[in-house]
Amino acid sequence: MFIVSELIRTFIAVEIENKGVLRKLIEVRDQLASTGADIKPVEDENIHLTIRFIGEVPEALVRTLCDEIKNVKYPKFQMHIKGIGVFPNMSRPRVIWAGVSEGADRLIDLAKIIEAIVRKIGIPPDREEFVPHITIARVKGLRNIDKLIKAIYNFTNIDFGVSEITGIYVKKSVLTPRGPIYSNLCSVNLQ
Repeated sequence: MFIVSELIRTFIAVEIENKGVLRKLIEVRDQLASTGADIKPVEDENIHLTIRFIGEVPEALVRTLCDEIKNVKYPKFQMHIKGIGVFPNMSRPRVIWAGVSEGADRLIDLAKIIEAIVRKIGIPPDREEFVPHITIARVKGLRNIDKLIKAIYNFTNIDFGVSEITGIYVKKSVLTPRGPIYSNLCSVNLQ
């Protein structure tokens, strides 16, 4: 008999562990949403920093990924979250994000370690170069776009504060009409 393995939409992330920093990110996101622009804010509980999006993979591969991730040895570090920006650019914003100043080099280093792990277990290389950022909203249309862009410029240099990074999380993402629901599949504590 042929058994079909469930596909699990998976990504690897770090959390915003400082609740004050998270609260400030939510406040700015809400102020951007109050412009009346056509944006989809990231839900409070879903704000994180993605190190590597994996996509839909078989359950067995997720187990292998968890086994490998648990072997990562990396020291705890701090990331300083500062500034708001957009991808791809201000004339066509699609993703609104908060940036990382201090700690960005550590996140890039961690991303390289994780990329080596996912490649080792047979996941194709990431098409995009890793740029440390925290997505806070996605732009869905052009309604009130001028107001939104003006608001984004007002937050260009905002200082959200510092958050310690003490763990790496392999997460499951279930897409629903109200937005994705994330849950932790496994994690590793940094030293």
